[in-house]
Amino acid sequence: MDLYCYSVNGREAVSLAGNLPFPQGRGGTPKLFLVHREPAWPPAAWRVTDSRQLTAERADVSWLDPRRMESPALELPEEVRAALEAGRLTGVNRRHPGWERALDFLRPRPGKKRVHLLAVGDVGGVLLTALKLLGGDVISSIGICDLNEKTVARWVAEMGQIAWPWDYGALPEVEAVSPDRLFDCDVFIFAATKAVPAVGSGVKDVRMAQLEANRPLVERFAYEAREAGFRGLFIVLSDPVDQLCQAAWWASNVSGETEYLDLQGLLPEQIQGFGLGVMNARAAYFAKRDPRFASYLTEGRVFGPHGKGLVAANSIADYDDALSRELTRLTLEANLRVRDLGFKPYVAPAVSSGAVQLLLTLRGAWHCGSVSMGGVWFGCKNRFTPYGLEVETLDLPDALFARLRETEAGLRALSS
Repeated sequence: MDLYCYSVNGREAVSLAGNLPFPQGRGGTPKLFLVHREPAWPPAAWRVTDSRQLTAERADVSWLDPRRMESPALELPEEVRAALEAGRLTGVNRRHPGWERALDFLRPRPGKKRVHLLAVGDVGGVLLTALKLLGGDVISSIGICDLNEKTVARWVAEMGQIAWPWDYGALPEVEAVSPDRLFDCDVFIFAATKAVPAVGSGVKDVRMAQLEANRPLVERFAYEAREAGFRGLFIVLSDPVDQLCQAAWWASNVSGETEYLDLQGLLPEQIQGFGLGVMNARAAYFAKRDPRFASYLTEGRVFGPHGKGLVAANSIADYDDALSRELTRLTLEANLRVRDLGFKPYVAPAVSSGAVQLLLTLRGAWHCGSVSMGGVWFGCKNRFTPYGLEVETLDLPDALFARLRETEAGLRALSS
């Protein structure tokens, strides 16, 4: 196999393609592997964990278990293989118009990050409190925006009066931010919602009931992110998380009324849905209370959306399909049990899906979130690294992988 060496913006790169418009490289250890795929094939840049990712025609759930990818494995030269095995190789899709922006995205501004939060309702208020208390090591300040100016003033005052005694700069400052400055930040959190079915309304799938109401909202702000040239993280916390991520990506990448997909907006890897964290925490909640599910605490995983289609696996090493389906049902219905008590179930999602996952993200740690896989957002364990977004890869049992394929197909049907 012949590989061609290039120098791309000062970085050593290799590719299977010759005659690319870059200077010849020196032939040292490569940092980039250039591929040539469909322009909308996400992500634009990623951390390569298996050589089959370099020949794949698309991204899908098989990336979670590369053995199942239809693309062939490559026999890489020693220096390229060493970079891959060390986790220091970035795949770049050169046909994506934003591939250079994707490389810049891998090098964020150093130091603590500025976070902007849109809407401080039930979820936003709890999220804000948790970020204020827990985020001092990675967050410099939190800007909040809401249609109700009194709500903003109230939260700025309340948060300003929370401090450790005699260490008054330890916690992030909270301040009002105007709509025209919403994307003057490193992280934007969309927590706005137009309608939440009332407790006792009889609505069984509350998340999907919110789709039609919340989609225009997220599309509006995703387009504003495009217009602002936003280069940070666009986090979706409102329901239904996964479908709203896809809507945000599309809205930010189409041009004008013709809806021509020009891919000049948010990169796929810039958008992440935070809904899986609470599903993981709920599965652990039941695992602590029923010894049948105890293996989940050390070997389990959750995959898929924040709602219908979720898969809670009791164990990767010793997967039991019947037990996993029961655990999945309990996890999915946990919010209904809170509603049965007469309350809206927003505290655990705000903390476990919102605050905890964001802090792990900013620390470069593994977290639960929905990432783009071939145009749909699919929940899995992932992390941001200096070499790109990385999803956890596992040897998945056949029965479990079949469930993930089923969930993926369901998500694609909803997005079509």
